[in-house]
Amino acid sequence: MRILLLSSAYNSLTQHAHIELKALGHQVGVAVGTTGDAMREAVRQFQPDLVLCPMLAQVIPRDLWEQHTCIILHPGITGDRGANSLDWAILNEEKEWGVTAVQAAEHVDSGPIWATYEFKMRAASKSSLYRDEVSRAAVKAMLVAVRRFESRLFVPAPLDYSRAEIRGRYRPFVPTAHRQIDWQCDSVATILRKVRSGDGAPGVLDEIGGLPVYLYGAHEEGTLVGKPGQIIAQRHGAICRAAVDGAVWISHLKEQRTRPDETFKLPAAMVLAEQLAEVPEVPIPIQAEVRAATFRDIWYEERNDIGYVNFRFYNGAMGTDHCRRLEQAMRYARQRPTKVIVLFGGQDFWSNGIHLNLIEAAADPAEESWRNINAMDDFVQSLLTATDHVTVAAMYGSAGAGGVMMALGADRVLAREGIVLNPHYKGMGGLYGSEYWTYSLPKRVGADLAEQLTEQCLPISVHEAKAIGLIDDIVIQDDLGNGSFGRFRDQIIRIAENLAHSEHFGSLIARKRAGREADEQVKPLEQYRLEELTEMNQNFWGDDPSYHLARCAFVRKQPRPGHLKCSVALEKACGNSGCDDAKRAAANRCALASRGWVKRRPAA
Repeated sequence: MRILLLSSAYNSLTQHAHIELKALGHQVGVAVGTTGDAMREAVRQFQPDLVLCPMLAQVIPRDLWEQHTCIILHPGITGDRGANSLDWAILNEEKEWGVTAVQAAEHVDSGPIWATYEFKMRAASKSSLYRDEVSRAAVKAMLVAVRRFESRLFVPAPLDYSRAEIRGRYRPFVPTAHRQIDWQCDSVATILRKVRSGDGAPGVLDEIGGLPVYLYGAHEEGTLVGKPGQIIAQRHGAICRAAVDGAVWISHLKEQRTRPDETFKLPAAMVLAEQLAEVPEVPIPIQAEVRAATFRDIWYEERNDIGYVNFRFYNGAMGTDHCRRLEQAMRYARQRPTKVIVLFGGQDFWSNGIHLNLIEAAADPAEESWRNINAMDDFVQSLLTATDHVTVAAMYGSAGAGGVMMALGADRVLAREGIVLNPHYKGMGGLYGSEYWTYSLPKRVGADLAEQLTEQCLPISVHEAKAIGLIDDIVIQDDLGNGSFGRFRDQIIRIAENLAHSEHFGSLIARKRAGREADEQVKPLEQYRLEELTEMNQNFWGDDPSYHLARCAFVRKQPRPGHLKCSVALEKACGNSGCDDAKRAAANRCALASRGWVKRRPAA
């Protein structure tokens, strides 16, 4: 069939839907539908048999859904209606929630039901739930709905609120006041619930020291206490604020401004720097055993001859400091008397490479870009040269750009079924990329496929990644139940221990050392890095400002210069609507105002 994915953004769920439908042999178009006219033009040009909407904030025009079957993946149980479905589920402490494939109709989310899947809720942010449980349930519902539509026999069930099993109802937008935190009265549990309900967007509006800010990234603190509302500690960019019955860590803030594109999410301590002169930094050694709840983004564990380097970075972004500390953790792990080192990424993302928000906020974005990519390279080098251990990259969350290439530095790359990989950089204004990808990627997939992956700039599934040798194996998730991350971790532990205690472990290490020495004789790692950084030097300081323009637009959520806003798939769904000269000029002014590019540094 010809299936058009109509979405507000080419986000993780849309990418997942795209690669799943491609794998089934469908002709897939992807259009970003920000207006009714853009949707009409996309449908007119692509002429789909079916329109699927994985994530659509706009209302589909009546003339479209009357002429074409349009199925929306709504993040709510059957009968739930409204734009803040998952927000309300978190605020109301729902025990179970779901995704419903509902046909577009006159009233939003009120059409006939094509499929629905439910899952157990966990204590997590809206964005975390969306990337894991919601996405898995949505893909299951989507595939069932597509098969049912293709059969031409299935008749979707009308929404009937008189049926006892229909638990959903219409819910309005969550009022700002409903999420407002009263630090003098609200418990830690209440604060966590409010912040998590708005994480990703819109955030929770608060005021700290007279500065209006949106809060993101809430974590419980189980030991520190203080006067309610007072900031009592900071750690690696996060702040700890006391509540009536404990304290809460907030990792990121965004200043409230008149224009949304004037500000963006940054580490909380960076936003409040002037207010934190007397607030102590409270570090935790990476190897310390911590029993109480707290905020940590990197820590080390060890048992049964395995060292586990754990890292959890907000939205998968790795700034210079993140990379330096991760490298230190890796070097510590290499010194331990273990056999296998496992890199355990987080539940939301494995890694998305360098931290574009921190780069955009820097006084000299080109210089910070350089510092950041070199810090990433230092970490990957520590991974590639770990010849006394077998290394394993355990990817539960999706990865993009340098995050994918970082994983390829490990001896074994294991990925959860259902995640999406974007092994390319060029979509960010022609960025060349580093992380030794010119060594590790062709070594796994061959030179021709390496060029194809990095030039086409398309997402791939883990099944495709395994078939071409990009990853070694897939960890299958057998259900939508709570605790899937724990089951993934248990499986990785068993795999790592099996490696460590194998009678062939000695020969594995011997082959690894011999292979590294042979590769070094052919072409030293330092040469790969030098060549990559020479290209990136031009991205950062050359005459072409495309990287800086694209980064600025991405961070500030503006149309990207030169980006085909309406089509990102193998088949273009429509023309270049939404990328007119005025928007490109605005993005150019934005980038120039950010002091983004200075031709200064000599060639690497």
